[in-house]
Amino acid sequence: MLHSVRSLRGMVTSPHHLASQAGLDVLKDGGSAAQAAVAVAACLAVVYPHMTSIGGDSFWLISEPDGDVWAIDACGRAAGNASLDRYAGRGEIPRRGPLAANTVAGTISGWAALLGTDAAHRDLRARLLRDAIAHARSGVVLTEVGAEILSSKSGELASQPGDYARIFEPAGRPLRVGEAFVQPALAVTLERLASDGFGDFYKGALARDMAADLADLGSPLSFADLAAHGAERVDPLCLRLRDARLFNLPPPTQGLASLLILALFDRMQAGLPDSFEHVHALVEATKQAFLIRDREVGDPAHMQLDYRALLADRGALDRMAASIDPSRALPWPAPVGGGDTTWFAAADERGQVVSGIQSIFFEFGSGLVLPRTGVIWQNRGSSFRLADRGWNCLHPGRKPFHTLNPALAHFDDGRVMAYGTMGGEGQPQTQAAIFSRYARFGVPLQQAITAPRWLLGRAWGDVSTTLKLEDRFAPDLYRRLAEAGHDVELVKGFSSQMGHAGAIVRHPQGWLEGASDPRSDGSAAGW
Repeated sequence: MLHSVRSLRGMVTSPHHLASQAGLDVLKDGGSAAQAAVAVAACLAVVYPHMTSIGGDSFWLISEPDGDVWAIDACGRAAGNASLDRYAGRGEIPRRGPLAANTVAGTISGWAALLGTDAAHRDLRARLLRDAIAHARSGVVLTEVGAEILSSKSGELASQPGDYARIFEPAGRPLRVGEAFVQPALAVTLERLASDGFGDFYKGALARDMAADLADLGSPLSFADLAAHGAERVDPLCLRLRDARLFNLPPPTQGLASLLILALFDRMQAGLPDSFEHVHALVEATKQAFLIRDREVGDPAHMQLDYRALLADRGALDRMAASIDPSRALPWPAPVGGGDTTWFAAADERGQVVSGIQSIFFEFGSGLVLPRTGVIWQNRGSSFRLADRGWNCLHPGRKPFHTLNPALAHFDDGRVMAYGTMGGEGQPQTQAAIFSRYARFGVPLQQAITAPRWLLGRAWGDVSTTLKLEDRFAPDLYRRLAEAGHDVELVKGFSSQMGHAGAIVRHPQGWLEGASDPRSDGSAAGW
């Protein structure tokens, strides 16, 4: 993909073309960006099940036509029975299976909060879920990305209790490229949400069916945990740069790290786009941001750091930037995490722009596919530490640390930009690469996404903590980074390790520009 998509009335971008089409059709029917985003989110939960599900969490940033920006935290908490005693004798929480399914799924509550009072209208819910229901019932053709995941993760997932093997390995082997998978139970569940309302997921008959399945499969979650959940409207984090204001989600997400990287980079010499100075500066800024993130960020109710004050403290940010050596790499690694996600965005002709992200953490989450409902349950709670105190420790009712963070920017010239990616540890890094190319160097939007990227740390279950770079950079860059002390590793030219990114820009004249990632199965679609 070399060029951005442009339009006047509406724009959608997502990592699967069927989801983008679903959102665009809602815009064509007169729907808002928020409504289109729900249609995209629902469709992705069906057509991209390795990355997302209605059994996961979601976070949202919304820029209104009047310039107001607000946020939604739809993160589920640890089960009331998810105590340290429950995991006694274990060094860590399992990443797969029933004990990994230990947090409430918040995604549906996020949809309800995004739609507000409109969520009460049955006909609207049916319209927004229409395409997702159809794809679940009729089937989805498996892509190369999906087939690769099914093949590589079969050993971890096929043996899990529940319906995973029946849906994704019906012939006793992982589905292959071009084969279709159907999810009839999930289709019925989505129809129930359309008919009975999103609240049914937490307090109705649907919630009781899911709770029964979770109990039968050995999860600590209960109906009471589901019934106690609710999404929260929160104040977004805000960072002032030289020519823009950036917005992201507060903890328990790593939105703070995403903003810190760009705050430090804004204070540094950067050379030319994709030069040594550019890449080295962002990698070193990432290390500084991750050191703070990994020491401080978790459930905001149990944090000591005043993260809003840090973003506003110019002196502290100046000192952090000054501590970065422009020619030498800070020794690394520090502890890192994984995870897979879907980021997407929508914009309408009224001026509303939505940046959304939802996830089940690892590919297919816990691996539990609930038999009665077809819901794939997340394993976000496997990131908790089995400790009584300190960073991200497990306690009933606590929110887990989240890699998820959607991003927005308001430029002083009137542009509004929604941008983001999947990729766990790589999300802040890819956001920084795309934003710095587009905003600081003037690289065209699609080219800023298509251009080669890097990743400090591991992704997709990799144990390597090297500085990974796609092999499409200028050869001299790899040499200079290695000489500066970076542990450089080259990966294939368009690697899914680097995330599935996208962006939408609303220009002050009213026209829209969209871009999607050639590393994904997605598209940007406008009209």
